[in-house]
Amino acid sequence: MSELPGPTDLGAEADGLIAGQYSDRPCLRPVLDAVLAALPALGPVTVQARKTFVSLVTPRRTFAVVQATTKSRVDLGLRLEHERPGGRLLAARDIGAATVRIPLTRPADVDAEVLGWLRRAYQENAAPPPPRRPARRAAPELGLLTVVIEGSDLPGRSWPPGTLAEHHNVHIALCTKSKNGPALTVPGKPWLAAEPVPGDSPSARWEAPVTVRRDADGFDFSGPSVRGDRADRNLFLAWGDVLDDATMRLIRGSKLRLRDVDPRLIEEALRPGHRLVARIRLTGNREEPALTWSAGPAGAEPE
Repeated sequence: MSELPGPTDLGAEADGLIAGQYSDRPCLRPVLDAVLAALPALGPVTVQARKTFVSLVTPRRTFAVVQATTKSRVDLGLRLEHERPGGRLLAARDIGAATVRIPLTRPADVDAEVLGWLRRAYQENAAPPPPRRPARRAAPELGLLTVVIEGSDLPGRSWPPGTLAEHHNVHIALCTKSKNGPALTVPGKPWLAAEPVPGDSPSARWEAPVTVRRDADGFDFSGPSVRGDRADRNLFLAWGDVLDDATMRLIRGSKLRLRDVDPRLIEEALRPGHRLVARIRLTGNREEPALTWSAGPAGAEPE
């Protein structure tokens, strides 16, 4: 990589790198020059010449890339992280830090619209990043909640159903980070599949300890089996094909959102000797509720 002292003042090394980029496509060099000519109006810019492209850098980070992609086209890649492809903005692939690109074939293509997008990319990447929000203090702890998950209508050992089934040893398991108890590893996932139940079982049951906290925003939940951020705390049942190496190939999952539980049920289930029960129908009639929550004494049938 070589840095250029200014948009029009090329050092020998940088000039050599750029000359190599356009040696077999000299008709495109004026396109790059047209882009470089627009830089002084933007503000402080460092131009970095590399072997295959030229990076344009604000005092903060790269905001644009100019690449002679083919013998008839230069791509102006722009770092616009909140802008989707549309109109002249196309999807960018393998163009440095760019998120979108504008194809250019002649200097006249660097028109007012292109200069507007270039200016916007500069402004978005020149501004300092937003300050980090201070870490949120954990809400006061109320107690430990026992959540019992009762599964019915399991999917069977083969999935999807029918003669074209791809998976033939399907199990359902509770996602957890705890290594206590039987569990399978799931390649590519940071969690384990605990207490796997064969998919052709008549029913399944799991039990998960959940720590409950409460503050001005309401209840919050944590524990080895709790996933998601505060707005999406959940327990997760993993569907997977169990292989001979004792790993589970994930197929799909069922999310049980703790944030959706009636707060009155949480309060009742926190009473000594009580529990929260989730009854989930994994397959079957979609017209009926697939998940219901209830609370009551341990050992009693939920309502």
